[in-house]
Amino acid sequence: MSSSAGTASRRTAVVIGGGMTGMLAATVLADFADVRIIERDVLPEGAQPRKGLPQARHAHVLWSGGVKALDDLLPGIIEQLVARGAHTPRIMTDLVSKAPSGQWFRRFNHARHTSLLCSRDLLDAVIRDKVLQDERITLLQRSELLALQGDGDRVTGVRIRADRSEQSIPADMVIDASGRASRAPAWLQDLGLPPIRERTVDAGIGYASRIYRAPGSTAEGFPIVNVQADPRRVPGRGGIITPVEGGRWLVTLSGTRGGQPSSDNDAFLSFALSLPHPVIGELLAGAEPETDVVTTHSTANKRRYYEKAVRWPDGFAVLGDALAGYNPVYGHGLSAAAQSVIALRHILQRHDVHAPGTARRIQRAAARPVENAWSLAVGQDVFYPGASDQPPTRLEKALAAFVDKAVDAGSRNPYALRILLDVMSMESPPARLLMPDMLALVYLGRKRPSLVAPPLTEDERKAATP
Repeated sequence: MSSSAGTASRRTAVVIGGGMTGMLAATVLADFADVRIIERDVLPEGAQPRKGLPQARHAHVLWSGGVKALDDLLPGIIEQLVARGAHTPRIMTDLVSKAPSGQWFRRFNHARHTSLLCSRDLLDAVIRDKVLQDERITLLQRSELLALQGDGDRVTGVRIRADRSEQSIPADMVIDASGRASRAPAWLQDLGLPPIRERTVDAGIGYASRIYRAPGSTAEGFPIVNVQADPRRVPGRGGIITPVEGGRWLVTLSGTRGGQPSSDNDAFLSFALSLPHPVIGELLAGAEPETDVVTTHSTANKRRYYEKAVRWPDGFAVLGDALAGYNPVYGHGLSAAAQSVIALRHILQRHDVHAPGTARRIQRAAARPVENAWSLAVGQDVFYPGASDQPPTRLEKALAAFVDKAVDAGSRNPYALRILLDVMSMESPPARLLMPDMLALVYLGRKRPSLVAPPLTEDERKAATP
């Protein structure tokens, strides 16, 4: 507990939203202030579905950059998740992945990157239980945020509706972690601030997911199997098998406009077999489904450029999906959110919660991991027809072509693959691909055919046979 806890100088903070980002932000803020989390719904007991989070039904991957951030924020949380059945596959050892450009990534026995796989329900439940043990944090459920209080220079608190009555809660800092449905642009305009610049890139991707009982002996140690869509082929179709807790596979299939998967149980397998490689469908043919198919079409990449606002009020910052939401297929949203909370902590360790300029510093720092994830997602999706009102820029076209070459270099050279994985795992920014050593590997490397690894080893195929 902070040395100032319980004294008159103890600051106060409000976090809007009780999801993963909100809980992580609360645990950071609790070292500097007494925290109230404002949540409009009733959060479930245990690893159960949460209202207002439809994307939770689909596959989630926490890449190594996010794993490290999460364990830094909540030491021991990864071990707790593993004890509850989460998996920690090694990339590229435990990943079978077909790149958008067509080749299979090589697999190696020695891996530097470890990801985290489990259901979103389990991830949220374990984080929630750990955070809410902190007596400095109070959760207010069935509470709807109506407006920010203050003016264009400083936010001084929030006005909420709870138990059919309205009340005001003063705060030195308000963090919006309310997710994709955030109403922060309207709240800020109500304070007299100008509109925030936004950009949406929507490839029109639809998702269909289903949980299967892992067949044969695949409940432990089976790799992620990922067939990525090729943006040069329309419609783009892809899919992923993620082993999750309870000896199950969470399987998510995706398709762009004109090729979206349906909610028809009988069509799920045939769609999987129609992907650029049929390996996912072949594996599902020997697996038993445990659930019906669930679908969603809310997959647009949406970025709000709060860090570029000409005016920004003290006492308010936006984190997580409220700042930027991504097409879930790339798996960077959770990692970017965790890293943005790390950025929050770095600022608060150097600047008082109430000090002028602290909120703008938080917003600019949080934008860095968000922009990294944005570049990785939009670099593919912007090429699908109708994805954006703005056609791909020359820079986006050049970067996409370069990434294809970098993937090819990674299939030929282990050092190039290491650099590529550092970027894809969000341990290094995309600019790392443009450093001289990688440029040399991409443009001066030996000209020879890519090494194509088999999608599954013979032992893995046998394990998947009941």
